[in-house]
Amino acid sequence: MIIDAVLAEAVRNNAEWCRAMCAAHGRPGAFGPRAWTNDRRTPLYYPDAVTLTGDADVKDVLPGIDRGTPGASVKDSFARLDLTAEGFRLLFEATWIHRPAGLPVPPATGDWRAVRTPDELAAWALAWSDGDADEAALFRPGLLADPSTTVAAGYAADGRILGGAVLSASGSVTGVSNLFATGDTDPARVWDGCLCLVADDRTVVGYESGDDLAPALAAGFRETGPLRVWLDA
Repeated sequence: MIIDAVLAEAVRNNAEWCRAMCAAHGRPGAFGPRAWTNDRRTPLYYPDAVTLTGDADVKDVLPGIDRGTPGASVKDSFARLDLTAEGFRLLFEATWIHRPAGLPVPPATGDWRAVRTPDELAAWALAWSDGDADEAALFRPGLLADPSTTVAAGYAADGRILGGAVLSASGSVTGVSNLFATGDTDPARVWDGCLCLVADDRTVVGYESGDDLAPALAAGFRETGPLRVWLDA
């Protein structure tokens, strides 16, 4: 896969995951030719629009979202929009990453498997949110019925959750999002654990920023391109 094709698949994969999360909350949004948009405010941390192509512009994004409620956001997947004139401010910048198919994965620390039941998902979500029940409520049981979504968890011998992530499949790639480590668990070991649940023939994609980028690069990921997230000011 050439880099432009990988980037296009990573962008689409992330938009599909945003749709899956929103669908679990009863508001899936809609795909257009150049953007996915949601005319109802999206769940916490999830964008109201995601650009799908490098030529997407303001007209592809803003008419399809709800700006009547504070906090609307736009994922500018190719870092090409400037929404300041529309009343938005830059929230953060990040880097798309990909890990080519077929790379060896170090042995995982702990017992890594897919979350299967609502109770397991609730425990996973509390670990992800560091005990914040309101944030944990973001992950609803409907996600477990989505065939493209795998909630991955690593368990210590005593049953404690070491870390986890969401794996979302689309096209020929698997996306990794919401990766977290608990306690003194090394984030690099969480990457290893999640990767052991992905088939060897699939490229793994996602995005990271700040201090979270280095462990991903150490796990064999490569930088693919920039992205920005804009917040309605």
